[in-house]
Amino acid sequence: MKAIMVMYDSLRRDLLSVNGGPIPTPNFERLAARTVQFDCSYVGSLPCMPARRELHTGRYNFLHRDWGPIEPFDDSMPQLLKENGIYTHLATDHYHYVEDGGCTYHSRYSSWECYRGQESDTWVADLTPPPAEYSPHLIGTKNMNGTLAAMRRKGGWQNDHNRRRWQTDGDFAMHQTFDNGIDFLQRNGRFDNWFLQIETFDPHEPFTAPQDFDGRYFSPDDPFVPDWPPYAKVDEDEKTVENMRKKYYALTEFCDQQLGRVLDKMDELDLWKDTMLIVNTDHGFFLAEHDWWGKGAAPNYEELVHTPLFIWDPRCPGAAGQRRRALVQTIDLAPTLLDFFGVDIPADMMGKPLAGVIAGDVPVRRHALFGYHGAPVGITDGRWVLLRAVADSTVQMYEYTHMPTHMRAPFSVEEMRSTTLHPGFSFTKGAPVMKIESRVNPRFAKAQAEGEDLLFDLQADPAQQHQLENADKKAELLDAMARLCAENDAPDEVYERFGLKKPER
Repeated sequence: MKAIMVMYDSLRRDLLSVNGGPIPTPNFERLAARTVQFDCSYVGSLPCMPARRELHTGRYNFLHRDWGPIEPFDDSMPQLLKENGIYTHLATDHYHYVEDGGCTYHSRYSSWECYRGQESDTWVADLTPPPAEYSPHLIGTKNMNGTLAAMRRKGGWQNDHNRRRWQTDGDFAMHQTFDNGIDFLQRNGRFDNWFLQIETFDPHEPFTAPQDFDGRYFSPDDPFVPDWPPYAKVDEDEKTVENMRKKYYALTEFCDQQLGRVLDKMDELDLWKDTMLIVNTDHGFFLAEHDWWGKGAAPNYEELVHTPLFIWDPRCPGAAGQRRRALVQTIDLAPTLLDFFGVDIPADMMGKPLAGVIAGDVPVRRHALFGYHGAPVGITDGRWVLLRAVADSTVQMYEYTHMPTHMRAPFSVEEMRSTTLHPGFSFTKGAPVMKIESRVNPRFAKAQAEGEDLLFDLQADPAQQHQLENADKKAELLDAMARLCAENDAPDEVYERFGLKKPER
């Protein structure tokens, strides 16, 4: 058996033409005709590396920890495959893998390659000092938290150096990533027992696309159009909003083209007969919907948490071209792959293999939980969505970890001074863990403040424009939220912070 995963970052399901969206994506339409498409696929933990820990471990990250590496007690799906004779390869341009906070993910694979230059990746060494007000690619820094705005301006200068290296389509990091994956298929497609993960950072911001794609929306003679939105409220004019969306559309079309290269190679090598294909993303992105840019600072509306997911399972050829309504999450992908290869699924994985959903839309869960560490928690049953606000912001959250690392640096000495030893959780395999006071990420400060709950009926109001008051439905979803927290062995402060009643054991 063989398997391929094509994973994007910040890909919006509702904007793809296959779902009635405005972005021409013929290869996603072609994909949908060959696979099962999941209509109720949701994230679990946000943003980037928390989602990838879920991809490895099959359990929620955000209840116990923020951004960070794979833990010593974690069950890593590619590691388990490798240990059971399945060769695993990662081709990626996701630069967070080679930063402090992602340092143990790529090494779980049998082999890996990372292509440099995305976003503010510290790649090109150029000591030229930026102009005092340098921010040609950025919009909205004045509307961001000061710490984040300064980080974006610095990162924008680095990104400017990086993107100057990309002169042709083939120079772009995404193109090189897919080159590597296709080379793997060409050399190894005839062999058995392998898993290939082709993972690109795109269409994550900045929305930098080759001229072949940018030119479909903008003339080379047009004034320069910024392509890097903030994580903040929208206060730009309609033209700027329109241009930013077009930038995202152009980059997504580039993503679609690269997907087509994989489909072509599967056709050429006749891989459909014995090769699983998964196409997914970590989360979406706000493009001025609900008056927000980006992610993190805004409530977790559908544009962010309701994700595209397509799976071809060669054991179910009759399912090609069908859609499924069963509620699924990122945590289900690890057990799905382990099940496909006949590898035992660890007891600590909370996700479920999706073979039954693929074959006959057999449900695997009643509710899905999602959120950022310490920020409002969302829950859905596929129709109703409740975004639970912080009930008591004075309740201290904690990081439970063996790997005290933020995105780009270890925890500070000051943070480490708060460390105590916690006896561990059901999934730490008998090992105690460090318990460290969580810091308030300035990016998410407003989201972590106390606010109001938001309840929506997606059947009647898919765009989430009308907040509802339904005490019975809210109580039902809060009970389900508390139950899921208990099933995932959430620490006591989660219940206190969000005003949940801890179920009795």
